[in-house]
Amino acid sequence: MGTPRIPASLQSPASPSGEARPVLRAKTIATRVTPEELAEVETAAEGAGKTLAEWLRELALKAARERPADPTELVLAEVSALRYMLLNLFHATAQANAEGKHLLPDSVVKIRDQANARKLADARKLLEEFLSQDGPGGGER
Repeated sequence: MGTPRIPASLQSPASPSGEARPVLRAKTIATRVTPEELAEVETAAEGAGKTLAEWLRELALKAARERPADPTELVLAEVSALRYMLLNLFHATAQANAEGKHLLPDSVVKIRDQANARKLADARKLLEEFLSQDGPGGGER
């Protein structure tokens, strides 16, 4: 089921005109539908101005890449980002004060951006550790 993605180095290089050529697609996904369902799908693809294959591929990839929001994960991600920001802001402020300087607004924005970039991964890691038997504390309470 898990077909590996084609690495960027194996994708078709840009054409001489500077346009990127399409990625080589070598795998097929098949399904069965009734004649009525086929007509519905073809009409929808046609209405979108796409071939049936393009329409189905885009729809399948969009659904595959969407991730239902897990409220626990989202809240934990925000708490994780807040923790990261507070600790880094305290550290940066203390360091700036020790050097007789002020913390610059750009530094605050950079810390915020770093927190946002890592918050979901940090939350997932925390949840994974918490839910695993081998997490911190070995799953014992």
